Amino acid sequence: TYIPSYNYSNRNWYIIDGRDKGLGRLASEISIALIGKHKIDYHPAVDAGDYVIVINAKEIKVTGLKEKQKIYFSHRTSRPGRSKSESFNDLMSRIPERILEKSVKRMLPKGTLGRKQARRLKVYTGSIHPHQSQKPKLFDLYTK
Repeated sequence: TYIPSYNYSNRNWYIIDGRDKGLGRLASEISIALIGKHKIDYHPAVDAGDYVIVINAKEIKVTGLKEKQKIYFSHRTSRPGRSKSESFNDLMSRIPERILEKSVKRMLPKGTLGRKQARRLKVYTGSIHPHQSQKPKLFDLYTK
């Protein structure tokens, strides 16, 4: 069985437009690209994933009552034992990139490999991004 080297260097840059796409389906598509499962030489212990740029993160959709009922927690408070909670709408108006980053990061492997893969995700609220020189290709695994 062929196992690629740990210093894998065949990385591509992909761009995904988040306009009017569901949060979960989009996050699973992004995590597949970050892990490298779409490649022929995929191995779970080797970091063979690609770079992913997501544009229009402000226009991601959720279904049902998740806009009002979904809660995001952060434990960065000045008091021990307290946690801050924020609804989906509040976080979307304040930091819309964080919603997609959190959902993708939770789909990646836990540990150092997952943290390394999560660093290759670049999320932007608008359609402008600073990665034009990498010549990103359109990634359309499932979404049509």
